Amino acid sequence: MSEKLKQHRDKIDAIDEQILKLVNERAALARAIGGLKDDGVIYRPEREAQVLRRLQANNTGPLSSEAVNNIFRSVMSNCRALEKELAIAFLGPLGTYSEEAALKQFGLGCGAVVCGSIDEVFRTVEAGQADYGVVPVENPTEGAIGLTLDLLLTSTLKICGEVTLPIHHCLLSQQTDINNISHVFSHAQSLAQCHEWLHKTLPLAELEAVTSNARAAQMIHDLVSADGTFAAAIASKRAAEIFNLNILAENIEDDPKNTTRFLVLGRHAVAPSGADKTSLVMVTKNKPGAMVELLEPLSRHGVSMTKLESRPSKQNLWDYIFFVDIEGHASDENVAAALKECEARASLIKVLGSYPVAII
Repeated sequence: MSEKLKQHRDKIDAIDEQILKLVNERAALARAIGGLKDDGVIYRPEREAQVLRRLQANNTGPLSSEAVNNIFRSVMSNCRALEKELAIAFLGPLGTYSEEAALKQFGLGCGAVVCGSIDEVFRTVEAGQADYGVVPVENPTEGAIGLTLDLLLTSTLKICGEVTLPIHHCLLSQQTDINNISHVFSHAQSLAQCHEWLHKTLPLAELEAVTSNARAAQMIHDLVSADGTFAAAIASKRAAEIFNLNILAENIEDDPKNTTRFLVLGRHAVAPSGADKTSLVMVTKNKPGAMVELLEPLSRHGVSMTKLESRPSKQNLWDYIFFVDIEGHASDENVAAALKECEARASLIKVLGSYPVAII
């Protein structure tokens, strides 16, 4: 070993010792803060968002902002676990993009509660069997997840945060030759996101939708192990590792910027972080121009609307419910004033939650 290399490694060892000492000091302070809380809430999305934004702003590299986020989310996750290991519910099995979103938001210092459906994620958190849930809500290619929106309308849960996750699909199989594939299984959204690639590469393959991408990978593992079926799944690299499948093709999504937005669900409201979003449901009165009249206070109070999604009300034919995202926290002066006026003009308004904007 050269003397110069040894010097660099000795410096790294010394820095590691300093990091270890400082991380433990941070953990001790976090535990002391936990003892001062009187509401029992361990996870503070607004505080964690503020910490990550400050670190991003002060980061001079060479680590990327994403790398800094990953490191400090892990630190915060393990500090949280000194108070309590949070249980996070998500659509399973292990290896789904929902699990990846949960890991991105909460880090590794949490317990997994694997659910068989999005409905079950809601029920599990509502019943207190998990502290928080992570559910998909929209993809720019395929639009909103209707089931999630419908459940938000009736649930008592609050939106506590959002996660944006770049989605890179892989074709997984026990086979090693892509030309052998005759069946492809995946979630309906994933099949749609890879439609053009499938049409060009596997035009004769039969496509079948299942409850999740990881469930598709699990099925392929079981099917192939049992009878040698020439089948494949569209899922993540992590699913390939979990179910010991070969990756026949990577990044097969039609849109290279394919990203899915997930919501974090909990049983408590979130304080302002300084860069927030508010999600709500609006139902208009049945009269001409009602929607324009309903949204007018947002414009007048300088509140920017970032999303407007309609869903059938399921009460009366041709009646619609509108899901709206706006910039700002419900407690912000201009947002509160606008929502108060909107409430007087609507037949129903329900604030689903105010929460920090996703940190990329």
